[in-house]
Amino acid sequence: MGVFVFLPLVLPLTAWPIARLAEQHLHPRTATRLLTGVAAVMAACSTLCLALVMVVGTAQLPGNPLPDGWSDPEVRAAVPYDEVVGKAAIPALFAVLVVCGRTWWRHARVRRRAHRALAGLRNTEVAVLPDGEPYAYALPGGGRRDRVVVTTGLLKCLEPAERRALFAHERAHLSARHHRLLLTVRLAAQANPFLRPLRTAVSYTTERWADEDAAQTVGSRRTVARAIGKAALVSRGAAAATPAGLAGLAAAGPVPRRVAALLGPAPAVRAWPSLFTAVGVAAWGAATGAVVSAMSSANSAVTMVLILHAATPL
Repeated sequence: MGVFVFLPLVLPLTAWPIARLAEQHLHPRTATRLLTGVAAVMAACSTLCLALVMVVGTAQLPGNPLPDGWSDPEVRAAVPYDEVVGKAAIPALFAVLVVCGRTWWRHARVRRRAHRALAGLRNTEVAVLPDGEPYAYALPGGGRRDRVVVTTGLLKCLEPAERRALFAHERAHLSARHHRLLLTVRLAAQANPFLRPLRTAVSYTTERWADEDAAQTVGSRRTVARAIGKAALVSRGAAAATPAGLAGLAAAGPVPRRVAALLGPAPAVRAWPSLFTAVGVAAWGAATGAVVSAMSSANSAVTMVLILHAATPL
């Protein structure tokens, strides 16, 4: 395997340029899908390679349950500096699994608590809570259980057209399954800290995606911008009052940037940026990094399997 087993651990650095440029130059839908796909591939590849290195480190420990042949010099030689990196990979992989598992569990727990909190209300697409605190969020439930939750405190602060824009924005989150994309990049960033810029970018682009969909639904970008700005002003400080930490299901994102984007021209819809632009070069660089990461991890996995098979007596 050589140094190729370490490449997926650092190749996420190639995605840093596109994480920033995609927010500014790509359509939010294209940017979200591109960044989420790159983050998922790179996180999976880096975790796989970390597990391969961990096998070498575990084989060095006395009393381990692995076959004795796996600690042969031929196996250990497959990883450079096997004594150091092999043992360091054990707690690193354990930490990745614990953090990702805890995040997944908390995400599921918050959704369950949210649905239980709405059990006494009518089973409608929009659930209005009798709460003076102004906030709203999209609550995914799968199919017919998807609901938009809003408080009376927020509805009182918005005009009818702004309410329609708010509902359209939250419905866009649900129809595009943004919660899945956000969870994917969150887990990816926890699996490999180098992917954190992509998580930040996707948190913004999903909001912009919902903004653009809402603008198309209501037919006025200015109305959506006004609704976003007014909701952000009146709900400042209300996130702490949101039950069960539900504010994290649909964060507001950087509101001034979103409002400024809505007051400008609509972003051009194109599947892939031109190579002869800065964003095109960054996009191709991130895509190339993801492909190289996948190839390196696949090559390392096949090589490790062949070496372990040869070292294990029949």
